[in-house]
Amino acid sequence: RSVMVFTADPERYLSRVDWLENIGKPLLTFVEPTATGNERERRVLFEGMLDVDFSIIPTGIIQKLLEQGIPPDMKAQLLDTINRGTRVLLDKDGATTKLMALFSSTEAPKPQPPTEHEFLEVVNDFLYHAVFTAKHLRRGELWWAKSCLDCYMQRLLLQMITWHARASQGWNYDTWFRGRFLEKWTDPSVLEGLRNASAHYDEDDTKHGLLEIMKLFQTIAEETAEKLNYPYPLEASIPVTKWIRRCFEE
Repeated sequence: RSVMVFTADPERYLSRVDWLENIGKPLLTFVEPTATGNERERRVLFEGMLDVDFSIIPTGIIQKLLEQGIPPDMKAQLLDTINRGTRVLLDKDGATTKLMALFSSTEAPKPQPPTEHEFLEVVNDFLYHAVFTAKHLRRGELWWAKSCLDCYMQRLLLQMITWHARASQGWNYDTWFRGRFLEKWTDPSVLEGLRNASAHYDEDDTKHGLLEIMKLFQTIAEETAEKLNYPYPLEASIPVTKWIRRCFEE
């Protein structure tokens, strides 16, 4: 569950935990940045394994949003999240109700295809870090290599999977955000490819996982490029793939 708390005293909820006892018995809690908006949230795991994210937002934010509107750089993800289902639980001064009316009356920006430059940035970034991962494997830095494979490269893969789905189904196709419910909206062939695009903490398995994620990425990137009428940079992809395969055979 996610709960937004608008308060004039954010530190009351961020630096103390006694208020949680009024809700339930917390097993653990910690503070981290919110996914959007540059604020902080207290995450809590209550008895019974009920997890709740309390986003602690200064009340001044409401007035700023009501006066200036939703910042363009936050609009897409914020509206995508809020408009999927939100209820006002307590509104002492009516400001939250006004804010929800603003959200509901604001049209979310329509998803747009990436420009050719944006597309190539993701492809080149991915290929660069494929070589990066292979080099760290050769140096015996398995943790570092696997972290790049499982985190950084997977994030770039997710961006390409999202573009691939929308290029195939239409740019208004619902791909949620940050990979939520990916199993429901991506192509079955992508899901099949993902089965091999990760690895155990093992050098040989990580080598295999790297080659598999590269194969999956290239397949969906080439299909996406074709639908967008963009060139796919084979002049970079081919030598990178050959070098990594040769590297692993030595």
